[in-house]
Amino acid sequence: MSYTTEIQATARDLLSSDQVSCVIGYEVGPRGRTRPAFIYTADDADRLVWNQNCTHNLTTYLHQKLRPNGYTSAPAETERVAIVVKACDSRAINVLVAESQINREQVHVIGVACDGVFEGAGLGRSDGATLQHRCTECGERTPVTYDTLIGEPQAVDTLDSEHDLAHLEAMTPAERAEFWLSQFDRCIRCYACRQACPMCSCPTCLYERDDSQWIGMGNGLNEKRTFHLGRAYHLAGRCIGCDECERVCPVDIPIGLLNRKLAGEVEAAFGYRAGLEPIPSPLTTILSGKEG
Repeated sequence: MSYTTEIQATARDLLSSDQVSCVIGYEVGPRGRTRPAFIYTADDADRLVWNQNCTHNLTTYLHQKLRPNGYTSAPAETERVAIVVKACDSRAINVLVAESQINREQVHVIGVACDGVFEGAGLGRSDGATLQHRCTECGERTPVTYDTLIGEPQAVDTLDSEHDLAHLEAMTPAERAEFWLSQFDRCIRCYACRQACPMCSCPTCLYERDDSQWIGMGNGLNEKRTFHLGRAYHLAGRCIGCDECERVCPVDIPIGLLNRKLAGEVEAAFGYRAGLEPIPSPLTTILSGKEG
């Protein structure tokens, strides 16, 4: 049985038995691109697909489904949804649960043992051969949390998660500053990176307020630098490495490099990788302790 057939059967069963009100998965759109799909009836389950162009991190949509009245409101207790996740996506589930942003019992996780996603997926440029950078360095092919597993658990023999940071580590501080400032200068403040991120869920983004005392909504280099560095620090100890932020950037800023650097620092200091278990980031725990 193919992954697509198994996902369709699982969705059909969950919807027909009223275990969930919606299944968030993937479908192929009219232009041939694989895109997010929201399935509300068992009859529509045949729209669901699985292929190596399933790049979107669908956990981004959980807030909209489980907190329909906004992030500051409590989750809708009667709502229950199912969602298709890859290994990297599944780590977002654990972070959201640890931060009490969603209730785990309200989400039926359909985990897929993933062979990687093709470069250009979601943008109409997939070559059907080259895996995305995140996939070539991924150490988890099997979701860390799931209620239904599609496919067999997989292990990865080798990975090299540091070589892409080596050239940055070899730079002097002045060279690194020049590198990042030149990258940030290309930013057009479109916020695509923020919108694609399952961890960016503030009801009003700090960097899009027009009454901020220390950063405006302008498009100058200082504003762009503050946005990217501030967002990176907000994700420290929380980023799960799906790299959707970098994929959707229209000017190809290597945002993932910054996130991977901070993730490595957190792991080195605390032995913690975001989302492997539903426990809070050590940074979040420390800050909460100081506030208390």
